[in-house]
Amino acid sequence: MSMYGRDPWGGPLEICHDSATDDDRSRNLDLDRAALSRTLDETQQSWLLAGPGDQGRKKKRYVDLGCLLVSRKLFLWTLGLLLAAAALAGIAAGIAKAVPRHQAPPAPLDQFTLALRKALMFFNAQKSGKLPKHNNVPWRGDSCLKDGRSDQTSRRDLSGGYYDGGSAVKFNFASAFSMTLLSWSVIEYNAKYEAAGELGHVRDTIKWGADYLLKTFNSTARSIDRLVAQVGGAAMSEGPSQPNDHYCWMRPEDIDYPRPVTECHTCPDLGAEMAAALAAASIVFRDNRVYSHKLLHGATTVWDFARKGGSRQTYSVPRSDAAKFYNSTAYWDEYIWGGSWMYLATGNSSYLQFATDTKLAKNAHIYSRPPNYGVFSWDNKLPGAQVLLSRLRLFLSPGYPYEEMLRTYHNQTSIIMCSYLPNFRSFNRTKGGLIQLNHGQPQPLQYVVNAAFPASLFSDYLEAADTPGWYCGPHFYSIEVLRSFARTQMEYILGKNPLKMSYVVGHGKHYPKRVHHRGASIPKKKGVHPGCKGGWTWRDTKKPNPHIIVGAMVAGPDRHDGFKDVRRNRNYTEPTLAGNAGLVAALVALSGEGHGVDKNTMFSAVPPMFPSPPPPPAPWKP
Repeated sequence: MSMYGRDPWGGPLEICHDSATDDDRSRNLDLDRAALSRTLDETQQSWLLAGPGDQGRKKKRYVDLGCLLVSRKLFLWTLGLLLAAAALAGIAAGIAKAVPRHQAPPAPLDQFTLALRKALMFFNAQKSGKLPKHNNVPWRGDSCLKDGRSDQTSRRDLSGGYYDGGSAVKFNFASAFSMTLLSWSVIEYNAKYEAAGELGHVRDTIKWGADYLLKTFNSTARSIDRLVAQVGGAAMSEGPSQPNDHYCWMRPEDIDYPRPVTECHTCPDLGAEMAAALAAASIVFRDNRVYSHKLLHGATTVWDFARKGGSRQTYSVPRSDAAKFYNSTAYWDEYIWGGSWMYLATGNSSYLQFATDTKLAKNAHIYSRPPNYGVFSWDNKLPGAQVLLSRLRLFLSPGYPYEEMLRTYHNQTSIIMCSYLPNFRSFNRTKGGLIQLNHGQPQPLQYVVNAAFPASLFSDYLEAADTPGWYCGPHFYSIEVLRSFARTQMEYILGKNPLKMSYVVGHGKHYPKRVHHRGASIPKKKGVHPGCKGGWTWRDTKKPNPHIIVGAMVAGPDRHDGFKDVRRNRNYTEPTLAGNAGLVAALVALSGEGHGVDKNTMFSAVPPMFPSPPPPPAPWKP
């Protein structure tokens, strides 16, 4: 039924009356409220929100990533692309590894580093005894394994060590000095050896020599009464009653005659030098506590032997083999040298007190000017000892009571460095520029390298102490002047000389081919063993040596820059252990880029120093 009325706005007003009862409307209203209060799932929501044409469409699926809701199809496509990209990257990396790389070549090594690597090989060629597997000198083999045992007075194992030069004699005085010099260079330039890839090599070289030195006396005892000074005979006479290492020309591997052992009972020079060698080596091997202690114990024992009271004389008694080849003129310089190394290795101040004693310095002729003043060598250790003690003053400055004597050593070192400069004419020079430290005598190069090493070292000391140079009288010279001296002398040895000759065998294109060396001059043939005189054919031939003794520095030119590549003339063509030790030390000091020494390793055993005040003045008396 409908009812009509009047709309206030002018139109009819229609009121519709539903036939449903009030109870039905109330019931339907309650159902609608319950439906609205229930949460709808995703499907129901899609039904409600879908348009009239959406009922037949396929439903999209989604992946809930926690903080993000993405389409499942998009997610799978993205994941597939990432996996494919990873697989391609792996394949590309594998191909890149398989294909040879074309990297930029490393910077070429400087000539000093190249020569250093060769110079160390000389020590491999000089080894005596049973050789290690990787000695890298194919023409050498085990030799003189019965040294010491065949001698009736010694009867101990003296195999090992190094042959001195072109023969098979083992001179312990020169050998000990060589090991001290090598150890000194390692302590100062450990990083340079490592950069050159030769640190392990030089440490093995030092250990081989140090192990032999420990055999030459009772190194486990607290006191001894003798030292072995030499193994082998060096008589030069033609036709001796017994074959010996100088008269015979044989490979060391073929030696079948008994080799004598020379001992000494009062030889402070040899004892002090051996103490220096073992003490310096103990610093090198400080990372091996047991071995370092063994070396230091041996150094202490042999030092006490050198300082033993009573009658003292040099080890090279008149008319002995040692007097002909390695004559020691005094033992006071070895006392200062050995005492300095013992102090650095132990930190015991009694050694420093001894090394800085004014009476000892006077006996060593520190205040005078002997002919060999400033010439560092196997005989004269004073220049090296003064450089070493100058280091102590520059870096630690121990003060009283050592300062006065240390200052004297420092001043003397400065004077020696001045004498190396051409302005002062203390030493003559050849026209080619080689300094004549042995005053024109034969075999000059061993003295030249032993000057180049401390010159480089002292300049590095000054630089480390923030000192730009030093005074020679009123004139001031920069440290670069000193380095230039060392550099030019070494360049001369390596080939920058009038003959364009490299005096280091195997370095450069032009070097001596007829080196005075028995092992290098005789071919190695299986089953062929020339006797004592059988090798004379090879000694006298003008043909080049069949073996190249790489790294050997020969004796050198004469005072006119002349050189004779003749095997029988040892004054030109014989290399020596001490000469090559100085060569190695000088080369490593100049090698690589930059300068600098290891300031702290040398003082690893030295306790902190607090300078003691000087004694008070005497009481005033009116």
